[in-house]
Amino acid sequence: MGTTLKLTAVGNSVGLILPKELLAKLRVDKGDSLYVVETASGVELSPYEPEFAAQFEAAENIMRENRDVLKKLAE
Repeated sequence: MGTTLKLTAVGNSVGLILPKELLAKLRVDKGDSLYVVETASGVELSPYEPEFAAQFEAAENIMRENRDVLKKLAE
């Protein structure tokens, strides 16, 4: 089941208060950044920048595919 969050006034803007449990799941705290990504099913909040995450995933794939070569280079 999902959690309902209420929007609140913050000066001239509107803010969203995240419960401690959700902050813990996201592994973020006051002052951290969250990234908003539009997906096919709606909007996603993530502590990870999508472009960096994609680049990191590509790097992991390359490292996995070339594990033996990288190990030899490290020697």
